[in-house]
Amino acid sequence: MQAAAAAERRGKRVGGWDGERKRRDVLPLHARFLLLVAGRQAWPAPAPGQPLLPQQGQAAAADAQPPGRQRAWSNFPWLTILGFAFLSFNSGMAIHRSLGDRGAIAFVSFSYLDLLALFYCLRQFESAEPGSALRDWLKVAVWLLTTALTLLFSYKVAAVMPAAVALVVWIMAFGTVAGGFLAFFCYDKQ
Repeated sequence: MQAAAAAERRGKRVGGWDGERKRRDVLPLHARFLLLVAGRQAWPAPAPGQPLLPQQGQAAAADAQPPGRQRAWSNFPWLTILGFAFLSFNSGMAIHRSLGDRGAIAFVSFSYLDLLALFYCLRQFESAEPGSALRDWLKVAVWLLTTALTLLFSYKVAAVMPAAVALVVWIMAFGTVAGGFLAFFCYDKQ
């Protein structure tokens, strides 16, 4: 009880969750997170236009500097390069393990080339001017490439499943393709 009284004198509130307001600056980060998850506001929401995290504000300030002042490697896409290296290594190993099976080599090669084309089209789509004809063509290309991957993987999965499960796989595949078409072309807000 003496610890509670001493904490009250220092400005720290002690007690249960009976509506008492705790000071935000004395709560440790994990307690603030638990309050946030529980639905109580542990810290005020940022004003519109302000970054959620301090690092976001620093990153935005670093991006606003002239290009000559930035570090040379700061904008290098390391994660993308590592992802493509892993994809290339994995595809090469799959082709090596196929032991000359032309169907398996064709499947892995087509999947690899389709993913490369898909990532390229997505990158171009993100950098294209909104509302431009190029953006519309890239949207069609992205949908066709994802449809090809979906149908290809569904074919491979359905081939090793019992008939009832294979039917469910194909229904899910066609639902995904139709959902992508609706999202890309029918309910486009941008």
